[in-house]
Amino acid sequence: MPNITLTLNNGKQMPLVGHGLWKIPNEKTADHVYDAIKAGYRLFDGACDYGNEVEAGQGVARAIKDGLVKREELFIVSKLWNTFHEKERVEEACLKSLTDWGLDYLDLYIMHFPIGLKYVSPAIRYPPGWYNDGVTPTDIQTSNATIRETWEAMENLVDIGLVQSLGISNFNVSVILDLLRYARIRPATLQIEHHPYLVQKPLVDFAKKEGITVTAYSSFGPTGYVEMDLDHAVQAPHLFQHPVIIEIAKAHGKTAPQVLLRWSTQQDIAVVPKSDTLPMLLENLDAKGFDLTEEEIKKISGLNLNLRFNDPLMYFGCLPIFN
Repeated sequence: MPNITLTLNNGKQMPLVGHGLWKIPNEKTADHVYDAIKAGYRLFDGACDYGNEVEAGQGVARAIKDGLVKREELFIVSKLWNTFHEKERVEEACLKSLTDWGLDYLDLYIMHFPIGLKYVSPAIRYPPGWYNDGVTPTDIQTSNATIRETWEAMENLVDIGLVQSLGISNFNVSVILDLLRYARIRPATLQIEHHPYLVQKPLVDFAKKEGITVTAYSSFGPTGYVEMDLDHAVQAPHLFQHPVIIEIAKAHGKTAPQVLLRWSTQQDIAVVPKSDTLPMLLENLDAKGFDLTEEEIKKISGLNLNLRFNDPLMYFGCLPIFN
């Protein structure tokens, strides 16, 4: 299956469909990445916070050794965690991820959240997580690092060849506007929670207008959050069983997940779903195997409830990030 790509604002090519590594158990990650490469995936969306970059790198190394792929054919993503936002910590965090992946450079390095937390040494705990002492969920201590300080340190990673492109995640319009005032290297991508229950059209339109490629995470809505016992995720109608999605899937002879992903990719929004089986890997990779009608896209977008599932601070009894 050909790899469909999007052209970023710096001329780099990024696959339209990638594989997300969030919540893949460490003991399964290496085989998972290897199998995904064998199935045709070339983009892998990792992060310090996922805690499985070592194993992901092992899967990549095995695939390269076996001749399945060359390094330059892969698009590897990692993310700067909140506790490394001070300018003197950014390179430390990037080098740690590179060492874990076993790579010389990252194709894309993303600021995971627009919020800095107090530094936690990797020698004490890695990944650091949200709370400072590693035990008390409400022990969330912010740092004084500004987004500008962090971004300028990230730009230096490009200058010295550790990173090829920079991105942002979980940013809203006002924060992006501020960033664009001083960014010497503009963000190439914006990764956001995006599914039919959280369409975020003004944010998506703004990013596209500014030449920033949008990547969707949690494309299947509440599915990935039910196991976290979030009430609003448990109570939300499962998108795979939603009558609108089922009707459209039947009309095209496709599955509900394929329809949800095509709804995004047909709007030039990249996706990074997680897949648990080989059939799902192959199904999800079918990014342009069919086209939805404009009416079908409108119907799916009409399911919007402004329902957000990923707002971590809210889970810890603190002020939410996005409200």
